[in-house]
Amino acid sequence: MFLRHVVIVILSLLAGVPLHAQEAIDASEYDSLQAAADAIPSAGGVLRIPAGKYEITQPLRIKTGDTRVVGDGTATHLINQNTDGQPAILIENPDFAGKTTPSKDRLWRVSIANLRVTGNDKSGAGIEARYIEEIFVHGVTSSYHGGDGVKLHYCYEDPRISNNLFTYNKQTGLQIEACHDIIVSANQFEENQDGVRCIDSFNLAMSGNNLDDHLGDGVVIENTYGSVVASNMIEECQGWAIVLDRDCYGTTMSANVIAHDFAGGIDLRDAHGCAISANTFTIVKNAAIAVREPSASITISANNFSDTWIGNDPAGKPLQKRDDEPSRTEQNPNEATGVLLQNCEAVVVSGNLFSKLVTESVREEGRCRSILISGNGEVSRDDSK
Repeated sequence: MFLRHVVIVILSLLAGVPLHAQEAIDASEYDSLQAAADAIPSAGGVLRIPAGKYEITQPLRIKTGDTRVVGDGTATHLINQNTDGQPAILIENPDFAGKTTPSKDRLWRVSIANLRVTGNDKSGAGIEARYIEEIFVHGVTSSYHGGDGVKLHYCYEDPRISNNLFTYNKQTGLQIEACHDIIVSANQFEENQDGVRCIDSFNLAMSGNNLDDHLGDGVVIENTYGSVVASNMIEECQGWAIVLDRDCYGTTMSANVIAHDFAGGIDLRDAHGCAISANTFTIVKNAAIAVREPSASITISANNFSDTWIGNDPAGKPLQKRDDEPSRTEQNPNEATGVLLQNCEAVVVSGNLFSKLVTESVREEGRCRSILISGNGEVSRDDSK
C-alpha cells in the first residue's frame, strides 16, 4: 500500500498534477463578495471576481494565506462607498484585529491582481494589508481614496508592488510602514498627496516608476536603511522629488530624471552614507540637491543640472524650449538650480555638470565641514555658446 502511494505521488509530480488542488471561488456564485471571500478554505485558494461594478460599504476582508484575489482587469471595479475611513480591501488575520505587534501565525503569500478599486474623500485606503508576509500587488488601479492607494503595515517579509496605477488619492499612493526587502517597480503614480512613503523600514528597491504631479512630495523615505531609488521619472511635484529624513543611511539615488519639481529635487534632511549619482535635474526650483544638518558622508557625482537650453542656432542665438517670461504660476519658468549645503559634514561634489543655473552651482550656508568640491563643469546662463 505504501509503495502504491509513493508511485502515485511520483506520477502526479511528473505529470504536473497538484496533489491537493486549491479551491477556486467564483464570486458570481455568491450573494456578496464577502460571502465569496469567506468561502476560501483556511489552506488558501483563488477568489475570482468577474467583470462588473461592485459597490461596497464595508471592507472586503481577506482572511486566509496562500490566497489570490484576481479580477478581469479594470472591468472588475470595486467602489468603496464607506465614509468612516475604512479601506475597500482589508487583508488581515482576524485573530490579529486590533493588535499592534502580533508575533506569530501571520498570513503568508497573498496576491491581489488585475482589478480596479476606487473610493471617496471619506473612505480609507484602497487596499490595506496588515502583517502579511510575501504580499504581492500587481496590475491594480487604485484611485480617489480618502486614504492611501495601498497601505502596507508591518508586511515585513518581501512585499512586492509592481505594474500598478495609483492616482488622485488624498493621502499617499503607496504607504509602506515597517517592511523589509521591498520591491516597488514599474508603477505609475499621478496626483496623489505624496507618491510613495517608506517609513521605519529596510532595503527598499524602487525602480522604473513614473511619478507625476503630486500635491506634496514624490518619494519620502524615513528611518530606512540600505535602499536604492533608481531609474525613476519624478516630475512636477509641488513638494520635493525625494526626501530622506530621520536617520536614513546607506541609500543610493541614481539614474533618476527629476524634472520641474517646485520645492526642489533631493532633500537630505537627515541622511548619512548616501550616494547621489547620474541623475538628471532639469528646471528644478530652489535647490536640485539640499544636504542639511545633521546629514553627513554624502557623495554627489556625475549628475547633470540644467535648464531647458538645447543649443544654439547657426547665428549664435540661444535656442530654448521654454520662455523666460513669467507665467501665472511661475515667476521664472526656466529656472534651474544646483547644490545647497547647510551645516553638513563630509560631502564630496565631483564630476557634475551645472548648466545655465540661476543660483551658484554649489552654495554653502552655515558651518559646513570636510567639503570637497572638484572636477565639476559649468556653463554660465549668460553664455550663448
